Amino acid sequence: MENKTNIRLTAAEMSCLWTQFINDTLAVCVNTHFLNKVEDNEVSPIIEWTLNEAKNNLSIMNDIFTKEKFPLPIGFTEQDVNTQAPKLFSDTFVIMYLRQMSILAMAASSAALGLVTRPDVVAFHKRVLAKGVELQDKTRELMLIQGTYVRPPYISTPDKVDFVEREQFLAGFFGKKRALTSVEVTHLFLNIQTNAIGKALITGFAQTAKTDEVKQYLLRGKELSQKYIDIFSNFLIKEDLPAPMSWDSSVTDSTSSVFSDKLIMFHISAMIAAGVGNFGMAMAASPRKDLGLKYASLIPEISLYAEDGAKIMIKHGWMEEPPQADDRKDLSKG
Repeated sequence: MENKTNIRLTAAEMSCLWTQFINDTLAVCVNTHFLNKVEDNEVSPIIEWTLNEAKNNLSIMNDIFTKEKFPLPIGFTEQDVNTQAPKLFSDTFVIMYLRQMSILAMAASSAALGLVTRPDVVAFHKRVLAKGVELQDKTRELMLIQGTYVRPPYISTPDKVDFVEREQFLAGFFGKKRALTSVEVTHLFLNIQTNAIGKALITGFAQTAKTDEVKQYLLRGKELSQKYIDIFSNFLIKEDLPAPMSWDSSVTDSTSSVFSDKLIMFHISAMIAAGVGNFGMAMAASPRKDLGLKYASLIPEISLYAEDGAKIMIKHGWMEEPPQADDRKDLSKG
């Protein structure tokens, strides 16, 4: 019977493994700092578990890459984190941050499982998905116990099943606007929450970044996050629905460097990419025109911000190049 692990890695498998490797090296750095500074005895075991699972992932991927004679990505190392730096984020924020990271991990591994075929790579991404679900459960349960979990808004249960009968359902600019659907409320809540977490993270990074160029970039991102929070919150407030809380107070007053500017820029770039994806999903799920077009108008703005971040990373030699297809024209030159 054919040994399917001898089959070469496809472009999709290379991409998913390479990206996961970089992300797990970042997770090791970030959680090492969290674990060194944690004060809450209930939070500490979750951070330690997350750190160990990231290390286990790296060990598995190391074996796959070595077997394939694939050069190990550099990602981030102990040089990218200052373990002696003072505490930067509250333990409450750390749990919320880990919950958000579990959501991203579940999304990435689910997407990977739709693309990968080699049994060892499939098994690895199943493991990542399972651990992402487990981390989500751990953080949710603790936040519920500690009273820090913020539920999405409640709306009334429908009396009966209805079908859309008029095009007014799509309206949003003129005349009477219909109430938001539960799907639209969900996406508004999600985008407020992710931007609130992103804003707090950027605030901490801006306080501790080394170069002025990175500081200015982060401050610009902080303004954009607040802008998006205000826009989305306004839609909910007009419907007499609550908006998620801010996490600004979860950042300490420390200005000591914790993470390298390279790590900071990569982390923010990854969160921007997730934000663009969230906006796209929200736009597709929001038939009310004013809401859908609002998302559409914000995507170019955040994409331009991401591009400016990429330019900074390239300028300083911080952007590790992913695997690329062969340039046949260049090869034919001999």
